[in-house]
Amino acid sequence: MSIKIIIPKETAADEKRVAASPETVKKLTKLGCIVMLEKGAGEASAFTDDMYKDAGGIIAKGKTDLYKSAQVVLRVQAPDDKELSEIPKGALLIAMLAPYGNEKLINALAKAGIDAFSMELVPRITRAQSMDVLSSQSNLAGYKSVLDAAEYYPHAFPMMMTAAGTVPPAKVFIMGAGVAGLQAIATARRLGAVVTATDVRPAAKEQVESLGANFIAVEDDEFKAAETAGGYAKEMSKAYQAKQAALVEEHIAKQDIVITTALIPGRDAPKLINSKMVKSMKPGSVIVDLAVEAGGNCDGSKAGSVEDVSGVKIIGHRNVPSRLAADASALYAKNIFNLLNLIIDAENVILKIDMDDDIIKGIALTKDGKIIHPNFTSTKTKPKTSSAKKTPAKKKASNEKNESKSSAPKKKTTAKKSPAKKKKEDK
Repeated sequence: MSIKIIIPKETAADEKRVAASPETVKKLTKLGCIVMLEKGAGEASAFTDDMYKDAGGIIAKGKTDLYKSAQVVLRVQAPDDKELSEIPKGALLIAMLAPYGNEKLINALAKAGIDAFSMELVPRITRAQSMDVLSSQSNLAGYKSVLDAAEYYPHAFPMMMTAAGTVPPAKVFIMGAGVAGLQAIATARRLGAVVTATDVRPAAKEQVESLGANFIAVEDDEFKAAETAGGYAKEMSKAYQAKQAALVEEHIAKQDIVITTALIPGRDAPKLINSKMVKSMKPGSVIVDLAVEAGGNCDGSKAGSVEDVSGVKIIGHRNVPSRLAADASALYAKNIFNLLNLIIDAENVILKIDMDDDIIKGIALTKDGKIIHPNFTSTKTKPKTSSAKKTPAKKKASNEKNESKSSAPKKKTTAKKSPAKKKKEDK
């Protein structure tokens, strides 16, 4: 027995990554898999066809050769409509499918009978850490964001003492201390900048300070409870946002570089910097908006461009991990390989997928022509009336909302138990 795994060339604009590296191809062929790649699939990531051949991979003669009898399709981003029609029915597609707001794709996958795993949905559990593509890619994005800022910042980062005078260190403010934010802090510190950071999650304070940066936040009661069960940031109340905005506005006016990284799964990126804050910064200052493709954290940022607003450069590069394509591809390929290790029966070289496994339940979107992920099953049948549309929207607006709701009942349950205990004690 054997499994045919194929790796097509990515078709999305600004995408230079590839879903397999020569290293992972070598490991898969050792397992007994047939690994076939489209010609030039890894060129933009500095992986040549010869490198893949040396690792045991096969370069397809054409699209027909590539897709014929394919059992597993590995991609970075979702396939376009043309490629979707080429994937055999019953094949397993593994990619970053951006499922939130992409109902058309999910329905098309189900209709085509393609089983689909979305890598962004890998659950945050210990067993799944080696498959966490958001972390591996965000790490590189955080690093690159500082280098992008340095490219446009007209001064040096570290303090320099010369005979001609002293060059002061750059002041860098990181907004959002998740994986990308923490890597940005570490990179800016290595370059010699004075770094401050903010985040709505209380746990982030210790992480920020451990990297040598100062933490900036309104630390009230709401702040202390501002984290979902899954470790993501909650959307804060309007009152808290106003207090935090006032603190941030005062702080930003003194900064040279601001890097924003705040994202909430399934939601538009929260606005953290308004036009007034941008104008308060000195000419020559730089803002890097890593959330620009999700609507942006900064007023004035535009996806795919560098804007100049009153002398302040606002950087909105698309697909930042792809700007480090070789490393981003290597890490993503390892994430994919670790997942494949979970679903390949190495002894018989067949796919053996346990649909009850927590990791599989987290990432499986479609199977046997049906949408099976609980967060997206409502995409199959849309209510026709406007009033009917409001109800499911409230119930299932996003993954983040579901997480907050799942944690809320736990508090109520605890509250109900305590009176019961008191009654028993009274008896």
